Amino acid sequence: MTTVPEREADSLYVRRATQSDLLSVSRIERAVFSQPWTFSVFERFLGEAGFLVAVRPEPDDRDEHRNDRGNSDRVGDDGEDVLGYVIADVTPNFGRDIGHVKDLAVRPDVQGGGVGRRLLGRALVSLLVQGATVAKLEVRPSNEAAVSLYRSEGFEPARRVPRYYADGEDALVMLLDLENWKTTAEFTGNNSQLK
Repeated sequence: MTTVPEREADSLYVRRATQSDLLSVSRIERAVFSQPWTFSVFERFLGEAGFLVAVRPEPDDRDEHRNDRGNSDRVGDDGEDVLGYVIADVTPNFGRDIGHVKDLAVRPDVQGGGVGRRLLGRALVSLLVQGATVAKLEVRPSNEAAVSLYRSEGFEPARRVPRYYADGEDALVMLLDLENWKTTAEFTGNNSQLK
């Protein structure tokens, strides 16, 4: 597994997903998850404030990323290289709206380089802006890297849902108080996501 080289991590940015990103998003989903979402599911989230992609300008060595038809497998809008994505939305809940991080994935060749953390932080900011006071997500307990990332951002395990996934694995439901997260991020100076 490789990481995003430091000079390229500096040029990484997060923006809302567009139609031209969907093929890359779908490919990342299939590469990362054993039970991937379908392309049509991603289409339904287009236009949502919490459907975000992490991108960087495509490298100069474009030919090495071309498929047998000459098309890039990883290019999104304006020749950008799509590294990962997140989908999060808000559900009204009697004055205490709940944010839900539904899906987050990073291309395997750049996992461990901070892309997932940046996507998660921007999704949490999006949930705050939309009025959510708490965020939740489901994760496989066996996905230790994801569980570790979520814990490091302040998510706490709330409960297990037996046999949540089609292969029979449980889901760990994790919760985060967004106001506490915001205050902690501001207090510790780790507030790059809040700007």
